[in-house]
Amino acid sequence: MKIEKFSNILGTLYKQRLRAIIGDGVVHTKLAKTIHWSFIVLYAYGMFKQLDDISQLEDNRLLIFEVIFASIFLLIVIMRYFYMRNVGTMHASTVPVHPVHKFIAKSVHTSMYLCLILLPLSGLAIAFLFKEGIVDGPLQNIAIGIHEFTATSSYVLIAVHVSAAIYSRVKGEGVWSSMVPILKEDGPSENESVKKIAEFENAVYEKISTTLESFRSKGSE
Repeated sequence: MKIEKFSNILGTLYKQRLRAIIGDGVVHTKLAKTIHWSFIVLYAYGMFKQLDDISQLEDNRLLIFEVIFASIFLLIVIMRYFYMRNVGTMHASTVPVHPVHKFIAKSVHTSMYLCLILLPLSGLAIAFLFKEGIVDGPLQNIAIGIHEFTATSSYVLIAVHVSAAIYSRVKGEGVWSSMVPILKEDGPSENESVKKIAEFENAVYEKISTTLESFRSKGSE
């Protein structure tokens, strides 16, 4: 209950801050941007300096550094989650967003958070087990397996996230400009090819929505 209340307070403060700055909620606050970009720097560094072998943790200074780094990484991810939890998916879009599109985007975001929380947690578990003298065996293998799986999954999900952001920028939906300080959008794209692709995309979403609604109707009969 305390966590839920804390989350609601953060979400309310975020929305109030948005209204105070721009009134219509089309950009993120400076704090949200700072958390977002700080995380990206930490993530990139974490992937760059990742250990080649668990035996490297025999260096006690490296072990302590890894624990501190993982703890900071985890803290930032959790802060971002609670800060953004009550903000609608793609809230910064200046054009209507189909519910199916929102669902897909939210699913990717949720999956990213899950991976990015499990990544440092499994890393901390590996460090703890190693410190306790458990270098191999079922427990350590499970921790390493989760760590490797979430690391690989995070690559894929972040690639999808970045690709979607670039695609949104091409369409000129306003989402890019809400978080990225360069290549600001001037409004929806007037390029005929882009408009046709966007129309086809919405048609696919509508088809999915209609199909799902049909299944629901049959299931309720």
